[in-house]
Amino acid sequence: MCATNANHEPTQKTQIAIIGAGFGGLAMAIRLLQANIHDFIILEKADDVGGTWRENQYPGAACDVQSHMYSLSFAPKKDWSKRYAEAPEIFDYIQDLIKEYELKKYIQFKQEVISTTYNEQQGHWHLVLNNGQKIEAQFVIFASGPLHVPQIPKIKGIEKFKGEVFHSSQWNHKYNLNQKNVASIGTGGSAIQYIPEIAAKVKNLYVLQRTAAWVIPRDERAYNALDKHLFKRFEWFRKLHRARLYWSNESRVVPIVQPKIMKYGQKLAEAFIKFQVKDKSIAKKLTPDYVMGCKRILISNKYFPTFNRENVELMTDAIQELTENSIIMKNGQERQIDCLIYGTGFITDPRIYLKSFECYGLNGIELKDAWKDGAESYYGVTTKNFPNLFQLLGPNTVLGHNSVIFMIESQVNYILQLIHLVNKTKTQAIVIKPEVQDQFNDQVQAQLKGTVWQSGCVSWYQQDGGKNFSLWPTYTWKFWMQTRTANPADYLLLGKKQMSNKNSRAA
Repeated sequence: MCATNANHEPTQKTQIAIIGAGFGGLAMAIRLLQANIHDFIILEKADDVGGTWRENQYPGAACDVQSHMYSLSFAPKKDWSKRYAEAPEIFDYIQDLIKEYELKKYIQFKQEVISTTYNEQQGHWHLVLNNGQKIEAQFVIFASGPLHVPQIPKIKGIEKFKGEVFHSSQWNHKYNLNQKNVASIGTGGSAIQYIPEIAAKVKNLYVLQRTAAWVIPRDERAYNALDKHLFKRFEWFRKLHRARLYWSNESRVVPIVQPKIMKYGQKLAEAFIKFQVKDKSIAKKLTPDYVMGCKRILISNKYFPTFNRENVELMTDAIQELTENSIIMKNGQERQIDCLIYGTGFITDPRIYLKSFECYGLNGIELKDAWKDGAESYYGVTTKNFPNLFQLLGPNTVLGHNSVIFMIESQVNYILQLIHLVNKTKTQAIVIKPEVQDQFNDQVQAQLKGTVWQSGCVSWYQQDGGKNFSLWPTYTWKFWMQTRTANPADYLLLGKKQMSNKNSRAA
């Protein structure tokens, strides 16, 4: 439906506007359809779906959660090729979801939302897109994900450098790395995957490490034909396999919340480094000096052996500057390079990655201002003073041990309950009570104390000052239990719906 505003610009009207066509946005859309709700649109800033798996197509890109756990329980993929799927297969699964549920007709591509404003009189959100288009929606759902804005370090002399430069999430596949001298900055989740893949192609690879990462073995086994047949033929067999994976992942919380237990796993991880890296001095540099789990634990069988190659050099000093064709370290080491790759991850603090996005709630309060002391919400879904605004994987709902798809599904079902509550009560909007949100966040921060995540290191889980705004502090089954049924007493219902259409028909 479209209307015309005072400036004669068309305004599209919809009940629900979903921002983002990654896993979260598509999961929300599928569940809306299954609930027989069709009045929604998905706004996607890119020209295709997939989010993380559309953008991260670097060599070796793969998921660090098992395939059967990294898929929707209500729209499963039964023929995963291996235990841990690679990016192309995950992207194909997403494309299959689009076809199976005919979601293309709900998606508007190349539509980036630059502002959303809540109109208290009308009880609707007003969205403005980068092309000037305006949308009016009763409900808005943020499904843009927390890891989508590349973190680009500031390096002295970068403007002088004449070689190729790109971020891992913006990989230049047209650039031929064969026999090139390449410097790679960072040793995070993306870097440990592409570094082993490009090492065999390049002339020299300089791995610039600021902080070593804990890396544990990865199950690289493929599913055989019998496995695939059983997954396809017997639903109970697939669900049993998924349940086994889920509970084995959940067991990882124990050493996280009890750091004394983690030291035993850390000893094994140290032995893994020594076993895979021949040079003892290099192995020592690759061994972190913080408690395992304080930063994200990574999985790979290929990363450490890469440093046994003669053309790979680990450099641990800070970068001083770039010249036209070289990189210079603060210890004076200089290396000629043709290409610089940022394996530096993403901006995770929403106060920063939302800098070009405005969101105004009740009484004109801006979301970034509401989060100036740190992002907080209620179960990562609703935020006080922002009626009918929902988020997927919001503050303190990202995981360090299990599948975020599980969290997304729990949140999607919770959001559906809130939408049904508004419709059932014939009200216009719903908003979390401030005291409920505040009490919830006090509990979350209290639970985080004493965990390995708060053991002293600096990680992307934290904002300046050390507050952990990212991670769910305990078991995911507890999150599921707590969000399984929305409690109306936690919320305020605002305004009565206008029944003009019904009244006019009655007249």
